[in-house]
This record gives sequence, structure tokens and C-alpha cells, in this order.
Amino acid sequence: MQASDKRLKIAGSSLLGVFARCTEKVVLVPQDAEPDAIEVLAEGLKVPSVRLLAGGSSVLGSLVAGNSQGFVVTHHALEAELEALREHGRASRLPARINAAGNVILANDQAALVHPGLSSRACETVAETLGVTVAKGTIGGLKTVGMAAVATNNGLLVHPRITGAEIAVLEDLFELPVDVGTVNFGSPLVGSGILANSRGYLAGDETTGPELGRIEDALGFLV
Repeated sequence: MQASDKRLKIAGSSLLGVFARCTEKVVLVPQDAEPDAIEVLAEGLKVPSVRLLAGGSSVLGSLVAGNSQGFVVTHHALEAELEALREHGRASRLPARINAAGNVILANDQAALVHPGLSSRACETVAETLGVTVAKGTIGGLKTVGMAAVATNNGLLVHPRITGAEIAVLEDLFELPVDVGTVNFGSPLVGSGILANSRGYLAGDETTGPELGRIEDALGFLV
């Protein structure tokens, strides 16, 4: 693990949003994450950490979507994993062939944008579990909206190829400002490299100073 200011690696990877998932109340980290990395995450996001696996996998960020009300997880999740999550809110399996819930759901405490291929039943599960308004859509033409953007209760940072029409959908749905940016020295998949809530954020270790500035501006950390 390496950490410098707001930059971090977990298990040698800068893909923080693939391996961990945070909300306003908790940060979920893999069972095998280094203790010092977990400490940095908890301090940076100002929430307690919870060690977990999802369907036996360490890629929690890809397999779990969540907010203050609850969590929607891969349909491969074990009952013991769901029970662990239910100590921190509601928890439901995503009833869909597409099982990487964190990749296909972008959520904060008010709304969720989901993969356009999700069924009505899957959308209802997201709405009921997270307690949010749900809409289907894309970001930059990508259906994996959970990796193409980061949403907190203060703002959204999204893939730089997002269209004007897609921005309008997000602004109407989330009722928050939307800005574009990159992470990890130019990656447009900002959701893969950033963990953020309204209290703080951390970005992958390869993220540049200008990228950090854009993240802070978009997510409301600049006063």
C-alpha cells in the first residue's frame, strides 16, 4: 500500500473503485486488504471500514452498489455476505443476468442511473433497496454507468465523452451539478479509480494534480 495526500493503492492497484465501495456511512474493503490501506480509507472518507467479500470475490466495487439506505449486490452473493451488509442497511441480490452491480448502478442517496438492459424487476429491486428514484441510461455511450462516473450527495464526476443529452438526464435525475474528468493519468473510467462521499475522497495513486483538482471541484470539496 502507498498513500500520498489523496492518492492510494490497494494490493498494488490504483483501481480503488473496483476493489472497494463507500457510502456516507461505511467503506467496504476486501478481506485481504492491507491494514494500513484500510486505515487510510477510513480516515480519508471519515467512515468505519468493513471487511467483506462479494460472491467470494475481492472486487467489491464492481460487485456492490450502495448508499446510506442499503446495498445491491451480485446475484452470486452468499447469504452470510448479505447478513454482514444488513448490519449497515438493507441488502438485496440484483435479480439479473448482469451480475456486476457496482459496474451497472450509479447511485447516491437520492437517485440511481442503471444499465439500460436491466429488467423492470431489477430496477424495482434497486429502487426499493436503496430508497431512490431509478432511471436507465448511459454515460459516454457506456452501459457500465457505475464505472463511468462517481456520484456523491454533492455532485457528479463523469466520463469526458458524455453527451449533452446524457448530462441533461443526470442533472434532472440527481438534481446536482455534473462535471467531466479523468483519473489515474487519463483514464476516463472515473468510477474505477475514485472512492468518494460527501465527507472526503481518495483517488488511485497514478492520479495527477490537475485530475485531483477537477475531482475536488466536481464533488464539492473546493470552497
